[in-house]
Amino acid sequence: MLRALQDLLARLFSPSKSEEPPPPAEDEDEPPPDPDAIAVLPIEDAIDLHGFQPRDIPSVVEEYLHEAHARGFPEVRLIHGRGKGVQRRVVQSILARHPLVESFRDAPATRGGWGATIARLRINR
Repeated sequence: MLRALQDLLARLFSPSKSEEPPPPAEDEDEPPPDPDAIAVLPIEDAIDLHGFQPRDIPSVVEEYLHEAHARGFPEVRLIHGRGKGVQRRVVQSILARHPLVESFRDAPATRGGWGATIARLRINR
């Protein structure tokens, strides 16, 4: 039984040179996606910043705060991760001077602890 499983795994992960290549995908005529294209993300009451380049974090946070405020969110959570605290400092420095932010604090342990920041937004009047 063990030998049969090992043979199967060997065939699956070590294709022989005589095998034909897989057929081309039907969408082969489409160009690959542009890595610099603007991604449209749904605006929710939390944003995970892990998927963004560090150089883009300030502009992402600025735009996110404007959109979240426009949608009437009273509070948002910005997930920046724990790490060495660099992104946390960047995010919190933006929040400290942003005119739409009333206050901010580290998230409670159940919502990310110091790997996330909760920002209270000013109310539209």
